[in-house]
Amino acid sequence: MGHAFKHTFRTALALSVSLLATQAFAKSDITVAMQLEPPHLDPTSAAAQAIDSVVYTNVFEGLTRFMGDGAIVPGLAESWEISDDGTVYTFKLHDGVTFHDGTTMDAEDVKFSLDRARAEDSANAQKALFAGITDVAVVDPLTVKVTLKEPNGNFLFNMAWGDAVIVAPESIDDIKTNPIGTGAFKFAGWVQGDKIDLERNADYWGDQPALEKATFKFISDPTAAFAAVMAEDVDVFSGFPAPENLPQFDADPRFQVLVGSTEGETILSTNNKQPPFDDVRVRQALAHAIDRQAIVDGAMFGYGTPIGTHFAPHHPAYVDLTGNSAYDPEKAKALLAEAGFADGFETTLHLPPPSYARRGGEIIAAQLAEVGIKAEITNVEWAQWLETVFRGKNFGLTIVSHTEPMDIGIYARPEYYFQYDNPAFQDLMTTLNSTTDPDERTKLLGQAQTMISEDYVNGYLFQLAALSVAKAGVQGLWVNAPTAANDLTAVSWAE
Repeated sequence: MGHAFKHTFRTALALSVSLLATQAFAKSDITVAMQLEPPHLDPTSAAAQAIDSVVYTNVFEGLTRFMGDGAIVPGLAESWEISDDGTVYTFKLHDGVTFHDGTTMDAEDVKFSLDRARAEDSANAQKALFAGITDVAVVDPLTVKVTLKEPNGNFLFNMAWGDAVIVAPESIDDIKTNPIGTGAFKFAGWVQGDKIDLERNADYWGDQPALEKATFKFISDPTAAFAAVMAEDVDVFSGFPAPENLPQFDADPRFQVLVGSTEGETILSTNNKQPPFDDVRVRQALAHAIDRQAIVDGAMFGYGTPIGTHFAPHHPAYVDLTGNSAYDPEKAKALLAEAGFADGFETTLHLPPPSYARRGGEIIAAQLAEVGIKAEITNVEWAQWLETVFRGKNFGLTIVSHTEPMDIGIYARPEYYFQYDNPAFQDLMTTLNSTTDPDERTKLLGQAQTMISEDYVNGYLFQLAALSVAKAGVQGLWVNAPTAANDLTAVSWAE
């Protein structure tokens, strides 16, 4: 009896000590895995979305910012006033904001950042976001006046992009390897090929995050990704690369599977200037030769929403135009014959690394072969894709997911890699940019979606799903991806 009592007492004591320990030491670090490692860490001078996936909102902040539901809210700007004619934005900045190196963030830094982004020699991947700015003036240390050529209904949205974050002039020389921002986390180290460490910024101007440390780990191989999550070596895998494994995680109480939507229109991108794709009938034949659902099922294991134009289905202004390119191989053959290709033709299909492209490409090549189009597959790494396809425009077809938010405006750039040159569409975009009335913008966006769908500029496949796996106790992660980001500022562990 005495022995049993002593044993019970000891267990109770041990229990209460361990309870105390958990209360005092709730888990305050996190390891987030991603498939792609960023090339460097300056979001204002490269297109790689992996940069934003690490630093957006965590390390760097803009005047405005995206929330997980796509809402645009104040960032470093506390508030703003817009002139009656819509061309002058006066931003009031938060007081007491410092960069991670201890220097003050004020109106001069905002002017420096916006002027640097829009400069002649700017390396910013999204210079178009700043093209309408004619002047950035410092009114006082906490007030900045931005003047636009014409009203722009998208301006506050544009300022929320990772490409528009505010950077410190003195940090530019080393920004790619030692990013210094104003965010809730500071850069703490980078082991190339392996991981990037962040730590809590004790001097953060806003609400302190729950996490003290965060590690981003890079695991490119889908099999290794599965093993790392299963072994609980990582706490979250953002953009999990093997969708076929998700049901297994879903059934395991140790994990939660997050299925949301992204801004990624996944398309069979077509070189509109290269014969025979300069003929709309050939492009329309391509569209009817593709069975989208077979691609979603075969490449993505059912995750993804079919699209018929370059626009996200979760956006209120989306128009469902999938009917314009319904799967109809017979119609595709008839269109090819009409265009003078009764016996089909040969072309190239460049496939970058993501599984939607490599897996989807095999399925599409087989579907095209059914109607007589022989697509020769070339697997390329991203650097090669950027060189050959994106810059060199030396391709027939390629598959890529366009993950920038609301980027239908790329169809107004004739020099853009798919080389679509339609003055009517360009005029429509000019009108849209200067329109601020929401109903009018919705109408114009509908016209834009319809125009590119009926021109069959590209083969519109599906909207990429945001697929992540996390341990059951992680809370506050974004489910949807209104922009590429792993915003950790509101992430914590359930007690």
